[in-house]
Amino acid sequence: MRHGMSGRKLNRTSAHRKAMFANMAVALIKHEQIKTTLPKAKELKPFADKLITLGKRGNLHARRQAMSVLHDRTLTEKLFTTLAERYAQRPGGYTRVLKAGFRHGDAAPMALIELVDRDPDAKGQDSGPVAAETEAAETEE
Repeated sequence: MRHGMSGRKLNRTSAHRKAMFANMAVALIKHEQIKTTLPKAKELKPFADKLITLGKRGNLHARRQAMSVLHDRTLTEKLFTTLAERYAQRPGGYTRVLKAGFRHGDAAPMALIELVDRDPDAKGQDSGPVAAETEAAETEE
């Protein structure tokens, strides 16, 4: 019997799971929508919701807890300013999981996980080599 054992193992060690969810949470906060497999998305949902709740709490201890997961000062600032203001009146349920068909290679069920009331302009922001080239061009000018 497995009473009280919540969460999927996802065929990973606990350290790998913890790092993976932290990385996925960073991507979700940055882009406000990511595509991943359905089981990962379902496991990421409560993880991300707890981070947004920390942002709504807004005190120093919550900020340090969020920083220990995100490891990025700008994203922590976004969490505590932009997202905290956006969800100030919402009592929970900050993310949604939408099924997105099956992956071509291995037929894994795919899903989109996104923030409710997300900013469409945040998608794809600061990612990939195109963004790095744009930033380099801006610093030269």
